Amino acid sequence: MAFIICEAGFGLSSQSLALVADAGHNLSDVLGLVISWAALLLGQRQATCHRTYGYKSISIFAALLNAILLIVAVVLIIIEALQRLRHPAPTGGVTVIVVALIGIFINGGTALLFMHGQHDLNIKSAFMHMAADAIVSVGVVIAGFLILLTGWNWLDPVVSLVIAAVILVGTIGLLRDSWELASGAVPDKIDVNEVRATLCAHPEVNSVHDLHIWALGTSDIALTAHLCRYDFSGNNHLIKLINDEMKAKYGITHVTIQVEQGKLVPELTDHNV
Repeated sequence: MAFIICEAGFGLSSQSLALVADAGHNLSDVLGLVISWAALLLGQRQATCHRTYGYKSISIFAALLNAILLIVAVVLIIIEALQRLRHPAPTGGVTVIVVALIGIFINGGTALLFMHGQHDLNIKSAFMHMAADAIVSVGVVIAGFLILLTGWNWLDPVVSLVIAAVILVGTIGLLRDSWELASGAVPDKIDVNEVRATLCAHPEVNSVHDLHIWALGTSDIALTAHLCRYDFSGNNHLIKLINDEMKAKYGITHVTIQVEQGKLVPELTDHNV
């Protein structure tokens, strides 16, 4: 936050839209991290009779809100950049270079804090944004040098548009992934047909139906399924084996199995799951 205040102040004083745009993006990242942090704290609360899954799904909505905030920031940057392209203004090249160089170290160092645990959508998005910020700061440094050498003040809004494009590319992926999880879709890293095949591979299982996989949160996945068997002996052992297998192979931590006695059910497709 201290760097954001300094970056915005120097950006305004030097009339550098690139610095102001980067400061705005950094501010939206901080807001997103605060939201994600609050969601993480809520997600650690115990389940209740009213919320039997607890608050795990809050992290999904935090990622979705983060994506929306970034899109708003991109729109504002683009509007201001287009206006500046019509009326280019001189910028303080040296100031832009120095502040952006500091930004490279701050954003790059912050990105390193999120290197681990990227299986969580919030952590992954934080890493992507911070790494992108560091790259954007490199672009601002280059623009500052070029402005000093050429006097082409129009480079500043052009760099701002590039910054907006970089943010937009990352935000589209975050928005898509968070929306998919919020709407109950199967997480991208899991293939339902592969999971079904894994369940059916057990010799005790004749068929599988009513297979559902969804995200409880950005790092918790749930599965429910009905297994058909001719013989119910060894049910407890089979269910424990499946629980361990789902966690080890697919990262599914909340597995609920219903065992039924019945004949072979035809293989299910996407149209009749």
